Amino acid sequence: MTLTEGRIVLQEKGLYRIRTAHGAQSALVSGRFQYDAQSVSDYPVVGDRVMADCTDPQTAVIHQVLPRRSLFVRRAAGAGQQEQPVAANIDTAFLCMSLNNDFNLRRLERYLAVAWESGAQPVVVLTKADLCRDLAVKQFETESVAMGAPILTVSAMAQDGYAQLLPYLAPGQTVAFVGSSGVGKSTLINRLLGENRLATDGLRNDDKGRHTTTHREMLFLPGGAMVIDTPGMRELGMWDTASGVTQAFADIEEWAASCRYGNCTHTREPGCAVLAALRSGELDEGRWQSYQKLKAENAYAENSESYLAAKEKKFKEISIINKHRTRRNHP
Repeated sequence: MTLTEGRIVLQEKGLYRIRTAHGAQSALVSGRFQYDAQSVSDYPVVGDRVMADCTDPQTAVIHQVLPRRSLFVRRAAGAGQQEQPVAANIDTAFLCMSLNNDFNLRRLERYLAVAWESGAQPVVVLTKADLCRDLAVKQFETESVAMGAPILTVSAMAQDGYAQLLPYLAPGQTVAFVGSSGVGKSTLINRLLGENRLATDGLRNDDKGRHTTTHREMLFLPGGAMVIDTPGMRELGMWDTASGVTQAFADIEEWAASCRYGNCTHTREPGCAVLAALRSGELDEGRWQSYQKLKAENAYAENSESYLAAKEKKFKEISIINKHRTRRNHP
């Protein structure tokens, strides 16, 4: 049996489409693959590089997922604790948030924590700038939480409203658009494609969007970059994002490290740098509460049986690999 390397370009439930040097075709995972899989994160996701038997021109058979450079994971919706891989081998994660009534710093902090954990470079994209009356204020507020992540402000309505994204779209680069429904992800991707390939929809009466993307798909831009469109994710449940939270809240971690006592609970201890920052106004109360919430949510996930099982899996090596990997320079 001869195996060919390919990349997952579309995923919908248990069905895949892979692209190899010979073209694209439908694909399924092999029976042996299913037998050996111990976690949903073992299965291919959009962006994965795989080895497949493409002998049958109708349906290829996937036998192996190659090592991942990054993996975007969230906690699956519903009861219980179960990871849900979203996309793999992403270079840049565009975290999209609109500048209308959907603007939410607490949600952005959650996106940042998950993105940093994934191994991809997060870039905050503030959309619908044409609808914002206090742009400078919103940009300042975003800067206060987007530690280490570039911030771009775009408007798909303008002729060159997406130009700031172009430096991240060099040939061979893979990017993903992540954000709530209605923030304009599909509209931006259509502009980059130069055609209205993705369905878009207007806002509901509550100024929030309707879901228009129901599957995950990799699209190929004219310049040679690849973009992954993902379903809108208003609530991103935390799944093993300890290091991501640390990076997303680097300012709080730095204050905590400066406390007089190493086991400081940041509640009433003398010499607590966190409490001092709260009193002085350097640390916003909302950000502090968000940090505590995400830390607690992550700790809860760590105590679940499925988490402990998944922690043994190969995809968790990504965070270790990326700590030793030199990131490419971003504009």
